Amino acid sequence: MPYPDDIPSYGCGNFLIMKAITRTEFNFSKQTAKYVGKVRDVYTIADDILVMIATDRISAFDVVLPEGIPYKGQVLNQIASMFLDSTSDIVPNWKIASPDPMVTVGYKCKGYPIEMIVRGYLTGSSWRAYQRGERTICGVQIPDGMKEHQKFEKPIITPTTKAEIGDHDADISKEEIIAKGLVPADEYEKLEQIALALFKRGTEMAAKQGLILVDTKYEFGTRNGEIYLMDEIHTPDSSRYFYAEGYQEKFDKGEQQRQLSKEFVREWLMDNGFSGQPGQNVPEMTPEKVEEISGRYIELFENITGKKFEKSEYGPQSYERIETNIENMIARII
Repeated sequence: MPYPDDIPSYGCGNFLIMKAITRTEFNFSKQTAKYVGKVRDVYTIADDILVMIATDRISAFDVVLPEGIPYKGQVLNQIASMFLDSTSDIVPNWKIASPDPMVTVGYKCKGYPIEMIVRGYLTGSSWRAYQRGERTICGVQIPDGMKEHQKFEKPIITPTTKAEIGDHDADISKEEIIAKGLVPADEYEKLEQIALALFKRGTEMAAKQGLILVDTKYEFGTRNGEIYLMDEIHTPDSSRYFYAEGYQEKFDKGEQQRQLSKEFVREWLMDNGFSGQPGQNVPEMTPEKVEEISGRYIELFENITGKKFEKSEYGPQSYERIETNIENMIARII
């Protein structure tokens, strides 16, 4: 098979950026479709099985940035795989196995056209909306007098629509979802209950690592009439974490929290004049910046999982490894 050979590798101090895997061009046995998402390449096998490759692409403000981040795909895939396994008693999920550090293979589901955002704290985009004077987010009332990073009395759910690549996800209320027929009322109630149960489990697991699960998103679908959890879960791309140590002191002083999330990428982009709006240009991603972001993702992995990150190999052999591992898995399950 052809392996991409035009992805640059370059040096930066003692750090060698080795051909970040930003796209794949596989043709697997019994492959029936391929979908390229913001950061994942998804192959459909025999119209029933999904092969999801977490590439090293990185997105922010619903825009795919021009440079890949080495090891980011592995970080996201392995964190998601761990949390899928640890929450399968709450709701069935799409995962069958993770045959490669960057790959998860699972069942094809019919996805709901919404994402369930669960927020435990007023921060990020919700805080920016609050600063603009908004007191209702996705139909949820937010009281006056709150401060940035303040904990809600109980977690809230602020759904969004699922946008195509290049478009922005849009806030939507529970009432609008039901009125537009996007999700039947009884099923939406179940999605809320499941999302809150998953958030509770994620909060408990984060606490064991000295972290606070601040907010996250979940995607759901159905298979054989049953609700399934899809995609990733509790990763730094889909979630925000604070360090528990020092949270209260920083909050009382009005200081910024120490975060474990992709927010540091968004903040760097905003500081350099980019927030995904028309006419704005993504700032240059220098080798130093790519190195910094890669290191932060590895830090995220180790803090969230409590395990040392084991780097997978990079170069042409990495494509061969991925292809072989996936083909072997397909042969076992099809």
